[in-house]
Order: sequence, then structure tokens, then C-alpha cells
Amino acid sequence: MGNDIPYIRRMAFPLILLSLILLAPSCLQQNGEKINGILEKEKEEEKVPASRLSKIREKGRLVALTDYNSTNYFLYRGEPMGYQYEKLKLFADHLGVKLEIRINNNLAESFRMLNKGAVDIIAMGLTITQRRSARVDFTLPHTQTRQVLVQRKPAGWRKMKTWDQVEQRMIRNPLDLSDQTVHVQRGTIFHNRLINLANEIGDTIRIIEDDRGVESLITAVARGEIDYTVADEHVALVNEKYYPNLDVQTPISFPQNIAWAVRKGSDSLRMAVDNWLLHYKQSLASDYIYNKYFRSPRHINIAKSEFHSLRGGKVSQYDAIIKQISKSYDMDWRLLASMIYQESRFHPRVTSWMGAFGIMQLMPHTAAIYGVDTASSVEEQIAAGVKFMQWIDRQLPESIDDPLERLKFILAAYNVGIAHVYDGRRLAEKYGKDPDVWTGNVDQFILKKSNPKYYRDSVVRYGYARGEETYNYVVEILDRWEHYKKILE
Repeated sequence: MGNDIPYIRRMAFPLILLSLILLAPSCLQQNGEKINGILEKEKEEEKVPASRLSKIREKGRLVALTDYNSTNYFLYRGEPMGYQYEKLKLFADHLGVKLEIRINNNLAESFRMLNKGAVDIIAMGLTITQRRSARVDFTLPHTQTRQVLVQRKPAGWRKMKTWDQVEQRMIRNPLDLSDQTVHVQRGTIFHNRLINLANEIGDTIRIIEDDRGVESLITAVARGEIDYTVADEHVALVNEKYYPNLDVQTPISFPQNIAWAVRKGSDSLRMAVDNWLLHYKQSLASDYIYNKYFRSPRHINIAKSEFHSLRGGKVSQYDAIIKQISKSYDMDWRLLASMIYQESRFHPRVTSWMGAFGIMQLMPHTAAIYGVDTASSVEEQIAAGVKFMQWIDRQLPESIDDPLERLKFILAAYNVGIAHVYDGRRLAEKYGKDPDVWTGNVDQFILKKSNPKYYRDSVVRYGYARGEETYNYVVEILDRWEHYKKILE
């Protein structure tokens, strides 16, 4: 037995070697197939388009579409406000991006814009239905409501002896809508509900699809131009407070879920909204914002104000002066109004801790150059501010040839001083950025002028500056200007 062991060992080695030689081609083939499979998979992954959420983060902007009305989005004393607007701002902040608002009160066009990719999200009081769900993806519901009939109380209702006399003249049973004419906003779910209601009661309801928005139709009922319309209850209740002769106590639907909408297949964005909503709905901010626009008596006063963009259409009591001066200097009055809001909130007697005064917040030595002081009129102060802007423009090099970028430099210099802006340009050039472009170039070095590493740099001549204030100053004026351009003529 001992003699056989060396023999077996001698025979085993050639057999193992032969097996490896025979198996090698198949192993190589399998490994090759695996490698090819991995490469093919990588190619497939490269072909997959970037998610909507990653695109939003890449461009640093959420483009949201909402409707322009007294609750969702409007201007009050020059400031953008609204139930949907405030929620969108919070969501955009959560994503770490800027918010860009688009407005459109035509629902059919809004859905087309979403599906073409012109906007990222529709933030309105959209009722979730099967038909709509085939066209768009809905987020989690952010509220519930029901549809109600909007009608006028009878003539002389205040003089009636009992409330029962008023009630007897109101439609409380949907059966009583038979043979009545009801105006509804075109493309809304209200139209379908009335068709179903007509089938349910077995009679005719004359439905007129109207191009006017829901709130415009409610106003038309209050003024006696039409007899009936339909609205979501929470919107109807707000408008009932504006018009005491309205009644919105007759429901015509069961409670329904209300949500935002994203483009079909935008799962990443929809999930991001859903996750944010879960936390938002449990927050104090949720109750505060809802109560602010739907329950607070103050909102009624705001909506009736001449400084509400829908009611009076004014940004400030100085609109006429701002428009006149802007026209004289070939300037968009809405830009000047946005700047004045940023400087003084339209308060002509305010003085800053540094001594800047008046509606344009001019420093005393600058104001003196243009012949104004604290006793000067609002018109004189505004004109002086515009002249100062023109002087800044003349100091900037012609190489800053993009009009919008040049405007940013002018605004920045108005805020921090042109000397600091020149420091920012020199820093940008030293560190390989474009000194003739504000956004993403010079603005980054204005921000850094509060950092000793940069304000002590050899190319800096004017030292420390609170760059964050200037950076935000430019951004906020231009953002507000965009809001004004969408709403104000």
C-alpha cells in the first residue's frame, strides 16, 4: 500500500493539469459573458434619463405652477403671499433650491404645461379623480374638501323676520337644481359633478363652462350677474366673508381629497413631496398657514385692501410717483418698486442704524450730492436714488455687456458701495472667475469679503464687507421683480 501512494501522486498532477486546460475555455467564456453583461448593464444605466428631482437640484430651481387668486397666490403691499405660495416656499427650502412661480388659471393649459415639462409641479386645489390620475401623478392629499353651491341670499334678506324665511328661498336639496343654470370654471371637476348630479336627479341642469376663474364666478354671483356657481368649500367660505349676501351652505358632493400633481412617472419628485408632506402636516406651520388664509379675520381685511393685487392692484401708495419717475428714466417701474420695497418697505421716514434715510435709504453724503435730505419729498428722494443708480452704471466697465448681469452689479453697488464691487471683480479675476459676470462669479467673492482670507488679499483695497447682505439684496430684488412682472401691468 505504501508503494502505491507515490504512484497515485505522480498520476494526480497530470490529471489535474489536463482538467484545468480543458475547463479554461469555458471559464474564460463565462467570465467574458459576465464582463460583457456588466458593461451592457452600465450602458443601459447611462441611457436612463435623470430623475425629475435630480434635475431640479441640478438647476437649483423648482418651477411650480399655481393659480392667481385671493388665497393661493397674490401680492399684498408689494410682498408675494398665498396659501399655495407659502407651502411651495417651504418645500423649495426643504430641497435647498429656489422657487420659481408660474401662474395659469386655465386648468387644461396647466396640465399641458406639466406634461410638456414646462413646470415641475402644479400646486393648486386639485381634486383627485380617476380621470385626472390617468394624466398626472398626484401627491399625498394635503387637505380634504367638498363641492358646494354658491348662491345669493334672497333680496331683502336682512329685513326678514326669521331665518326660516331666508332658508325657504335657498336651494338646500340638489333636486331643486333641476332646470337651473349653473356657471362653472372651464376644465374643472365641477362640470363633471353637475353632469352626474343631473343624472342622479333625473332632470336637466344647464351647465355653462366659463373661462373666468372660480373666484371671479363667485363675485359674479354676488353682483347678480349669474345665479349659481360651484366651488370647493374652503374657497367658498373665504369668499362668503367678502360678500355677506352669499350662501355656500349647500354641499353637492361627498368629501374629496385635494393634492398637488406632478408629471406621470416623476416618482422621485412625488416621493420627495410625500415625505415632506408627512412631516409638514404634523407641524405648527401647517396649522398656522391654513388658519392665516382660511380662518383669520385679518385675511379678509387684506383681501379688501387697495394694496391687494386682486382688489386694488396697488403695491404702495406711491405707485403713481414710482411709475412717473421710472418712465422719465426709461426704467421698469416694477423693478424700482421691488428695490424700494427692499430698502424701506415704502416707509419714507425710516432711518437705518448706519444713518441711511428715507424711502430709498440713501446715505447722507450721497443724498447731499443729489440735493436731498430727510425733509425732501418722496418724489425727490426716489429721483435721487435713480440718479445714483445711473451714476453707478457709468462707473462700470463696458465689458459688462449683458443687461441683466449689469443690473446685478448696479444693485450690488447701490447696497455695498462700488468700491467693494470692484474688490469682488479683482478677486474673481485672480481666482479664475469672470469679473464681468455677477452670478456664480463675482457674487461668490462678495460673499467671501467677510472672510479674512479674502478681505486681506493683496488685490483687495477696501477690506471687510458684509457680503451675505449684498448677495441676498440682489437675489431678493430680482426675485420680487419677477413676481411683480407676472401680476402687475
